[in-house]
Amino acid sequence: MFYIEELCKYEGQEVTIKGWIYNRRSSGKIVFLLIRDGTGIVQSVVSKKDVPDDIFRLCDMIPYESSVIITGIVNKDSRAPGGYELLFKNIKIVSLSEEYPISPKEHGIDFLLEHRHLWIRSKKQFAIMKIRAICIKAICDYFDSRGFIRLDAPLLTPSACEGTTTLFEIPYFDNKAYLSQSGQLYNEAGCMAFGRVYCFGPTFRAEKSKTRRHLTEFWQVEPEMAWETLQDAMGRAEELVEYIVECVLNKNTRELEILDRKIEVLKKIKRPFERITYSKAVKLLDIEWGGDFGAPDETKLSNMFHKPIFVTGYPKGVKAFYMKRDPEDDRISLSFDMLAPEGYGEIIGGGQREDDITQLKERIKEYNLPKEEYKWYLDLRRYGTCPHSGFGLGVERTVTWICGIHHVRETIPFPRTIDRIYP
Repeated sequence: MFYIEELCKYEGQEVTIKGWIYNRRSSGKIVFLLIRDGTGIVQSVVSKKDVPDDIFRLCDMIPYESSVIITGIVNKDSRAPGGYELLFKNIKIVSLSEEYPISPKEHGIDFLLEHRHLWIRSKKQFAIMKIRAICIKAICDYFDSRGFIRLDAPLLTPSACEGTTTLFEIPYFDNKAYLSQSGQLYNEAGCMAFGRVYCFGPTFRAEKSKTRRHLTEFWQVEPEMAWETLQDAMGRAEELVEYIVECVLNKNTRELEILDRKIEVLKKIKRPFERITYSKAVKLLDIEWGGDFGAPDETKLSNMFHKPIFVTGYPKGVKAFYMKRDPEDDRISLSFDMLAPEGYGEIIGGGQREDDITQLKERIKEYNLPKEEYKWYLDLRRYGTCPHSGFGLGVERTVTWICGIHHVRETIPFPRTIDRIYP
């Protein structure tokens, strides 16, 4: 079987492509069919003088997204999509499509989301999903090649991780359970067993937010490292992001071009990244010390830099209970966020974990959390506690930034938001 992405290997040869009609145009005597097969798009040139009348009429009128098997000669042509075209010889119809609802004209976003199952076939959405796939592969390759063990955390949990206000509660036989906000607590158990671990999968936040950066279901990679400090975790995060961008530049040049992404901007994403404290960021933003940053604050701050930046030392009140406090200033947590440049905001959050059982008990009480639910978590401090740290990288936010697109909902195949769970 031949694939469009491999046609460069078969110049001058006859090949058969199985795919779908992406688009067509006609000049009266020549029909240009665009066929996609999931690996790319190729143009097939149908000349009226070279084929029977019924075949030419069929090619001139075939509905978009009809599934077909097309045979032709591979011809190098720099003007054609991908640099190669098929000189048409024959076509076999597998299924004639009904009138396709997504036409080349402009459509509203609600219409496109309602037809998301079809919208992902379009050129730009195809490019975004290809970049997403490379980002995911890069993430796994990065950790797998550096001695990390993948140890996936459960999606059903008995308690909160990040806080109780953004939990999806579900019935669990005779008890209550929650969809996971993060795999981090379980990762801490994992790193005490294996040293360096990561989990990768969907997480859920019942946040009633409608900003362009929020999804209720999103994918996140979360590494956790025993014996590593805040600075170690930041070094890992910095290296990871640089590696992801390098992989996309190496594998997805064509997709970035489809999205009109300025590749030169991404080529500048090299270590070291800028580091500023929360206190300095507050001064740059001219806001009061003590609160968390909202989306407008992150946008303004990240627009000031050309590379990702670390913001460190957030107030303890805006971070989770498990974050270790700064021994030199109890108001501050040993935490960081990484903000992507160009106004894209936070893509990573992390820090050093509280390893002292007495302090952790106080935090659980301070945050009014049910002590019984965290007995196992306290055990990690009873039996061989040590300094450890970690972070979480949001896949969709990272892909949004790398692709240079506006809204995070286009970076996941089927987005789940506060007002959408269909299709």
